[in-house]
Amino acid sequence: MAELLDNTVVPDRVLLAAADLGTYDMQVSLDELEELVRTAGGEVVARVVQKRPAYDSASCIGAGRLEEMAELCRQLDVDRIVFDCELTATQIRNIEKICDVFTIDRTMLILDIFAQRATTHEGRLQVEIAQNKYRLPRLAGKGTDLSRLGGGIGTRGPGESKLETDKRHIRARIEKLSAELEEIAKRRDMLRKRRKKDNVLVAAIVGYTNVGKSTLLNTLTEAGVLAENKLFATLETTSRAITLPDGRSVTLVDTVGLIRRLPHRLVEAFKSTLEEAANADVIIHVCDASAEDCAEQVRVTNELLKELGCSGIPVITVLNKCDKVPNIDMLDISHQQNTVKISAKQGTGLDELLLAVQNNLAQSCVRCRLLLPFDKAGLLNTIRIDGSVFSEEYTADGIECDALVDVKVYHLVQEYKV
Repeated sequence: MAELLDNTVVPDRVLLAAADLGTYDMQVSLDELEELVRTAGGEVVARVVQKRPAYDSASCIGAGRLEEMAELCRQLDVDRIVFDCELTATQIRNIEKICDVFTIDRTMLILDIFAQRATTHEGRLQVEIAQNKYRLPRLAGKGTDLSRLGGGIGTRGPGESKLETDKRHIRARIEKLSAELEEIAKRRDMLRKRRKKDNVLVAAIVGYTNVGKSTLLNTLTEAGVLAENKLFATLETTSRAITLPDGRSVTLVDTVGLIRRLPHRLVEAFKSTLEEAANADVIIHVCDASAEDCAEQVRVTNELLKELGCSGIPVITVLNKCDKVPNIDMLDISHQQNTVKISAKQGTGLDELLLAVQNNLAQSCVRCRLLLPFDKAGLLNTIRIDGSVFSEEYTADGIECDALVDVKVYHLVQEYKV
């Protein structure tokens, strides 16, 4: 008889652990860590927090609390322990020895999610570089018993330890991947320069993770980008063009989401993706108006934009998910300058958003109705070079047209404006 196998995927049972030094809101950080665990496919069954003046060098939290955590792991049948801070190789080894449970930290969890989400070649390169840079200082050697001798002229000697070999392989791998990523970055930079040369306007969509950036892009352009209610659903940039109310075309660029205490090595790995914001003509900063920590999300994003050198670029703050907030006008942030309230999922407020984008872009074109004399019909071709002609009609008095005229040639047609 055939045997039936149950292939149901059971989520890992996860225990969250943290040492509260009082430097940030621990409750909010653990809530976010739980959301990261859910995104990675786990289920949080318990939390352990200890207030401390500093991290314990041996196990992050104290020995007594660690014993309590070990007992809790046995009672709740825990599969994974996730710490809310970065752990050293020694701390991980000591925690696993006491608790007998596989242990990772916040950075390793984020890297795991990135590895699941990366789909393009560039995304996978960025993730692997970040993983190797994280692993390098955490390699633990096994002593000289794994030393090996070289073979051939010039290689004889005491050999090198397994630790040294692993480190050498990882460094070589990082160099190789970085070279590949640099080539992709060069091509991306050439595309940016081409857009500048062709006067292509760019609006970068930035913001905290899971605030609705990809949903907004899909609603405006029907891009079909993956949009899920999970953190880091988007890791690669997606570009789509839309037409503004004045007739100008602007390219919307979706970027990777941000998060509190995003490890520096991840920012470095994804810098080529985030740099789209630094080279944009306008930044669309999307926030989740329904989130309790909306103001904190805005602060985190603004700080990173400052690090990327985005000062001087117009920023439009977009309060998304307003349909979930009955008293949206009660939020202090809703009254700030250059703020638009929308619901990307419901499609409300998008006209106001496009108008805000239009008003924050430098005036490069003028839309107007013209009545050109027949002997000036050649001006239509001049307009089309860097602008657009939406309609034209031959009348008894001349050629009447609705056109988007580049400011460089506007003086040639200004007298024919009707």
